[in-house]
Amino acid sequence: MRTLARRVLIPGLTALALAATGCSSTPHAGAADPAAPATLSPSADGTSQQLDVAAAPQGTPTPAAVARADGKGRTEKSSLKVASYDKASGRAVIAKAPQGSGSSPAPGKSPSKAPGASPEADKPVAVGDVIASAPAPGAPAGLLAKVTEVVGKTDKGTEVKTASTTLAAVLGDDKADGKVPVDPSAVTVEPLMKGVTFSWAKGQGLTFGPEGAKLPLGNLRLDVNAAVDTAPGAPASAGASVSGFVQLAPQVEFAYDGSPGGGAGPRGAFLGMSGDWSSQWKLQGRAAASTGAPKRIPFAKLHSSPVIQVGPVPVVVNLDLTCYIQVEADGSVTLEVQQDVKGDFKIGGSYAAGKGWTPVSASNVQSTPVRASVTAAGRVKGALGAEASVGLYGAVGVTADFAPYLRGEADLKATASSDGKTSVNGAWALYGGFDLSGNLQLQLSLFGTPLFERRIPLGTLNREWALSTGQVGR
Repeated sequence: MRTLARRVLIPGLTALALAATGCSSTPHAGAADPAAPATLSPSADGTSQQLDVAAAPQGTPTPAAVARADGKGRTEKSSLKVASYDKASGRAVIAKAPQGSGSSPAPGKSPSKAPGASPEADKPVAVGDVIASAPAPGAPAGLLAKVTEVVGKTDKGTEVKTASTTLAAVLGDDKADGKVPVDPSAVTVEPLMKGVTFSWAKGQGLTFGPEGAKLPLGNLRLDVNAAVDTAPGAPASAGASVSGFVQLAPQVEFAYDGSPGGGAGPRGAFLGMSGDWSSQWKLQGRAAASTGAPKRIPFAKLHSSPVIQVGPVPVVVNLDLTCYIQVEADGSVTLEVQQDVKGDFKIGGSYAAGKGWTPVSASNVQSTPVRASVTAAGRVKGALGAEASVGLYGAVGVTADFAPYLRGEADLKATASSDGKTSVNGAWALYGGFDLSGNLQLQLSLFGTPLFERRIPLGTLNREWALSTGQVGR
């Protein structure tokens, strides 16, 4: 009797569907619900104000905000701008902004305190003043700094020395809470391999996408069609490849709850990224065996630095995404699997005074029908995911890795005897799932909260469901 390899189509996989599944991280003991931004309550002395949170206007320079060291008035839009900045020395040149981009009443401020009517907006900077600026020459991620010395006048403006500071220095005891969608047209994309295309949809009447596909407004999409390492000795017909797309609609979530009287640090804060996710992808062929860690193949890097206007303060958020293919196989399975995944995700950090930073990670994923076939025995796992980071003024605050995947296992054998009888026996299984992991970074102290000593894990979320299992025998 001899053992023969035989191709077996897994029955019933052409009409499978998966109901929505959800998962979120467990809060730390004693912490508030981390799935929601910090509550913004009124301060005891009634001086704090609720600031609007919105995308900064495009097409015109964003005025800087200045908090004056003399304590008179409040942080306000200024007629000043950062003309240049040198990160190594901390020196900056502060100049008058072009006419038309100067001070105006800040969102959320009462008319009686409109900074456009205040002479403070036109005052030169002094030692102790704090400047919050949108991206500027030498400061592509914006600038949040305190003036430590006025060096003198130059032909380009006033040269000053600066030191790092925090958002608490400009937001004080005010409050803010909002979500801002990321403009997909402002996202830069760096393809890392051949076969990657990028498309997006922004305004009404504008359609982008492969072969005229219509994308929902505010969405960006990456299509990939790439070969992956094929197992040695596999026939040409078993060449391994991944094809499909990832579609995202990311948004920034920001909240701040200042201490009464502008005390040391805020009472609450939140920074995160959330959004809708959909992908359709196909893994086929006989992938090469992976040893040690699964083989990860980045195929595109995305970057955006949206400026959100928090009252008078331009807050620069830095977002980075690296999309990747990941394959883990033993080199013996030839697989053809196709899956559609839709859902959402949310990552971030929530701060409460006295409790510190609490990680936030949540995802709700839905998988639609799949098709699959497996040859021989072995295992394979394929993922199409993204590494994400979100931070402020160039400092990373939160990192996360979100990876919907498919995993297949098969143990199928065909036998034949000398009398001509044959039999097929074995078992197969196909699973869908997702992994979500990451960390809160030390730079979240940029809010003015106490510095924590180590990274705080988001907690690893893993959700897996059986798409189909069964046995073969006759």
